[in-house]
Amino acid sequence: MEFVPEEGKHLHEDCSTLILPALSIGNVGQLVADLLISSMGSERVGYLDDPNVLPCVGNDAYGPFPQGDLALPLEAYDSPSNALTIIQQRSPVVKGMMIEFAKNMADFLAGSGKKHIVVLSSLDFGKWQKVDMSSGLQIYYLSSSNSNGTDENCEQLGWKKLQEYDPSQMHWKYLSDLAEGNVTVEDITSVEDELEEENYYASLPFAALFSFLKAKGLKVTCLLCYCSEGDNISDAFQLGDAVCKLLQLSHPTTGIEGGKWRVPLSWMSVYGPPPDVSIF
Repeated sequence: MEFVPEEGKHLHEDCSTLILPALSIGNVGQLVADLLISSMGSERVGYLDDPNVLPCVGNDAYGPFPQGDLALPLEAYDSPSNALTIIQQRSPVVKGMMIEFAKNMADFLAGSGKKHIVVLSSLDFGKWQKVDMSSGLQIYYLSSSNSNGTDENCEQLGWKKLQEYDPSQMHWKYLSDLAEGNVTVEDITSVEDELEEENYYASLPFAALFSFLKAKGLKVTCLLCYCSEGDNISDAFQLGDAVCKLLQLSHPTTGIEGGKWRVPLSWMSVYGPPPDVSIF
């Protein structure tokens, strides 16, 4: 993985925390990255080039007016006032190459001087065993602070550890062994399909990223929420609020005004125009 800086720009050393979305159902992690970039006056400092990410290109994503700046698959944005770097991933990883991508990302972040990586992902609502929406969207977490995935700070914020995380379970253990170099990808190819059926959670991109980043000695916190495919903007607002609580981010006057998020320009066309009311 290669970092290509914008002309005259670089990753700020003071931005010790990094936000990283992991692709999953509803793309909530990417929507949150959009909100943070748009609302915190972040500047694009460069892009990442990795052969395992599918190519894509689009128009200026954030505005407030389209400038014709091209949006690329992996971009890095800095918000020095919040000591925060945000990576936005706009296209999926090539099928079967998630392990290689996670390894490359972990190598890059370990060498970039980042101290805390926050991975954002959504989970399939259909896999939720104990549904409790009495207090709104429930945030789950997974942390490298302890071997069992718990974190005292996250617990104090009222979040629950992802119960399905079990470091001794076969797929989680294989991910850990891969990240630590104890086995190779070829060693698990024969059981890969079986493992994906056995453990949905450990087969998701956030799990590979968590395992490889943890193996590099980085502090990693995964923030997770359940959702379904569809309009996931409300999920993004709530997961974005969770990020602000975790990192104790204040609402910057240049971004979140009156407690409201600044919606990115690209969201204007996410779901197309509203329906014609005359049909009702």
